[in-house]
Amino acid sequence: MIELLSFNLAESLQAEAPGGLFDFNATLPLMALQFLILMIVLDKIYYKPVAKVLDDRDEYIRNSLTTASASLNKANALTLQYEQELSDARKDAQELIRSSQKDAQEVVSVKIKTAQQDAAILISEASQQLILQKEQAIKTLENQVETLSEQIKVKLLTC
Repeated sequence: MIELLSFNLAESLQAEAPGGLFDFNATLPLMALQFLILMIVLDKIYYKPVAKVLDDRDEYIRNSLTTASASLNKANALTLQYEQELSDARKDAQELIRSSQKDAQEVVSVKIKTAQQDAAILISEASQQLILQKEQAIKTLENQVETLSEQIKVKLLTC
């Protein structure tokens, strides 16, 4: 409607005074008014909703980036924590293995010493028994030698 009025007003003004390209008559303020109204309408209908959508999108992107950054930081912290725990567990396992090996070596050395002592005792006992048997054998032989010597002596004297 405004355009129709501005068009009629422009025609009536042109009919009165034919002008050039830049006539400063009533059409200029009317065109400026139309331009301002168009700007206000476009701002209310188009620019503000588009700007709101763009702002919402920027806010969503910022929130997503912040959330992703926080998740990444948390994941990095958990990774470091798990790596530290794994390293500690490996150290503990190696220490446990070393202590177990040391304990096993001590047990083996104690058993070896015990076995050596038992063997020494057995050797000592066997040696004592052999000495006793030897002494008994010598006594028996001495007795037999004496008996045989007596028999030889008797036979020599009787003959």
